[in-house]
Amino acid sequence: MLCRKPRREKSSASNYAAKKKKETIMASLQSSGMLTIGRSELEYRMVGPTPDRAPTIVMLHEGLGSVGMWGEFPEKLQAATGAGVFVYSRAGYGASTPAKLPRKPDYMHVEALDVLPKLLDAIGFRRGLLLGHSDGASIATIYAGGIQDHRVRGVVLIAPHFVVEDLSIESIAKAKQNYETGDLRTKLARWHKDVDNAFRGWNDAWLDPQFRDWDISESLAYVRVPVAILQGADDQYGTLRQIEIAEAECYCPVDVTIVPGAAHSPQREATAITLAAAADFANRLLSMHGEGVLGQAA
Repeated sequence: MLCRKPRREKSSASNYAAKKKKETIMASLQSSGMLTIGRSELEYRMVGPTPDRAPTIVMLHEGLGSVGMWGEFPEKLQAATGAGVFVYSRAGYGASTPAKLPRKPDYMHVEALDVLPKLLDAIGFRRGLLLGHSDGASIATIYAGGIQDHRVRGVVLIAPHFVVEDLSIESIAKAKQNYETGDLRTKLARWHKDVDNAFRGWNDAWLDPQFRDWDISESLAYVRVPVAILQGADDQYGTLRQIEIAEAECYCPVDVTIVPGAAHSPQREATAITLAAAADFANRLLSMHGEGVLGQAA
């Protein structure tokens, strides 16, 4: 099922200029490196074919994630789909430029509507999917609902947040305690150049009283591509209410997978099930668009 508005064609001159710009970018897109987006340097990793050769799955990490924290999941997803897989660390995470703190409650809207469009253009994104985890899933939702991008064929949302729940705040408060008095800071320091910037940027924002009113359910009503939601059966950061909201608000089909034996990170806690569900969804959409598992169509 296609749920998009018709694409609006650019002028031939604009198309030529855009094509030449993408060709230049593609030539410099290595398997890993840094991208300049606005005032930030963002680390990235490109797995498999570049966007000029195949569809691309762009992965958006969780609120404490980074390129490295995806582990081998990008490689496994690339092997299962044939698509290129692009992962990056947002400002404040991994080896990327630290973020300006404190973050405002609308920080995910900024990432979705300001940063992500620039990043997709910078890598020469032509067609594919967005796959987000937790905060990354919320960012993907805001993008898909706020920008009718004909290049995006679908979105995969792992443990998404559309509204703030009491359970979320309780678990985030526990994470703060563990960071200050337990071993969480040591564990996260392995993945972030400035671990305090990474943690505070996420934790302080979510625990800000103003954040309790954060609600992106309206964005779901404007998503015009199929949606897949994967949530761990024991997710400590969100209940099945998040899925119920998506099913009620989305105009397009919503595929739901409840992952047994997993909490908030099913891609790590139940990799096989999560990978199979995400890859099957991606392959069905790419085949529907004539791009196939190996993504050879234009």
